[in-house]
Amino acid sequence: MSTELQEWYDFNQETIEALIEDGSDSKQAHTIEYHFASANFEALEKAAVDAFKAGFEVGDAEELELDDGGEVFCFDAVVERMLELDLINTDTEKLLAIATKHKVHYDGWGTYFIEIEES
Repeated sequence: MSTELQEWYDFNQETIEALIEDGSDSKQAHTIEYHFASANFEALEKAAVDAFKAGFEVGDAEELELDDGGEVFCFDAVVERMLELDLINTDTEKLLAIATKHKVHYDGWGTYFIEIEES
């Protein structure tokens, strides 16, 4: 296993643990947004197509200006997932492979906090 993949596995575990510790409802599916970026729009577009083929909802690419004045394009690959480490690690493997194939940057994931509903 590559060092980069292990670092993402560690990130996944820490993020899931933090969400649950903060009280996000682990019994509900969360909208997981995996982030990609590249200065090369064509490469990013190809990565988006592969992410879509892999079963993710893909948003339109956005153009962002960096602090140094440079520009980068980015998109999110979105999926509904339980906060289960194995599922998110599997997604990470797939998406990191896509990013590597197209020479774009995989930038991890985020989600929204879901409050536990009290009955």
